[in-house]
Amino acid sequence: MICVDNKYYLRPNCFIDHDHGVLLSKSDKAIKVSDVFFSYIEVIQRNKNKIIRKNYPLKKFYELTETNIHLKELLEKLLINQKVNKNKVFKKNKYLIFGILNLTPDSFSDGGDFSHHSKSIQHAKHMYNNGASYIDVGGESTRPGAIRVSSNDEILRVMPSLQALRSLDIPVSLDTRNSSTMEFGALSGVEIINDVSGLENDVLSIEVVKKYKTNLIIMHMPGNPKTMMKKNNYENVVLDVYDYLENKIRFCESQGIGKSKIIVDPGIGFGKDLEQNLNILRNLSIYHTLQCPIMIGLSRKRFISSISKADDPKNRLGGTISASLLALQQGIKIHRVHDVLEINQSIKVFEKILNQ
Repeated sequence: MICVDNKYYLRPNCFIDHDHGVLLSKSDKAIKVSDVFFSYIEVIQRNKNKIIRKNYPLKKFYELTETNIHLKELLEKLLINQKVNKNKVFKKNKYLIFGILNLTPDSFSDGGDFSHHSKSIQHAKHMYNNGASYIDVGGESTRPGAIRVSSNDEILRVMPSLQALRSLDIPVSLDTRNSSTMEFGALSGVEIINDVSGLENDVLSIEVVKKYKTNLIIMHMPGNPKTMMKKNNYENVVLDVYDYLENKIRFCESQGIGKSKIIVDPGIGFGKDLEQNLNILRNLSIYHTLQCPIMIGLSRKRFISSISKADDPKNRLGGTISASLLALQQGIKIHRVHDVLEINQSIKVFEKILNQ
């Protein structure tokens, strides 16, 4: 837990469809953040003793920024956030879908399904052809309680698929927390490193990212996969995750890695129980003032089962779509999923109906 003395946060809320948002923004009654319009901004003030939350219509909030320098600075970050989608990983796409390719025998949802090389490539091509912007390749399960895999074994699992996918000119990201795996991946043409440990696992990871100038996904996870569910003690999970990610961004900047190379992920299911996951999902728009693109990994997660009793992870598609569209309404443009075709279709239809 990170203790912060008298700090402000902003949460845009009250989603408005595109046409009404354009109209209302002309009279300062709506604000556009990450291509989404909102009509209210909640001001959250945190000090050692308490957290104060007040929700304001946009016009009233603008008045407050005239006398409060902290709110004015945060508003400027929200407005600058409109440039976030210029991040090179978007490649002119409005949103991104990362198709999950687990080359593991023990992943929570599809462990062992794609361990055979030909099956993994076939599945990756299927996801790419159905709308995946990147194939996120992983060789170590990070489900709760997962047993650690050596970096040598991880490298042997992922390298054949990484090389095959790059030979097919399919963009790939690499899901790993080990610097040696990152380096092999970068040499094979990996564009994005997805580190679920937030650079905590391996002190050399930051050096690999710097050396090869890869993009970096920083995720929040307390502890490691084996201990994280015992370390989910937060003062306020939404704000604690925010502070953690903010500190990680500052660290990266101090190492010469700018925000334009960073994506943040609040880590749904990683060291969070049901209510903590739901709190984050209800407040995702708070993370826009970090000024980095936000990734969300909701696919087939256990919180869906806790609500709907879908014990088989492969039966959680409906819950995944529901939560993904809620995230989309809050301006979340990067979705890491198993069911690429269905999620891509749901987003396209959702945005078309709303004239997004």
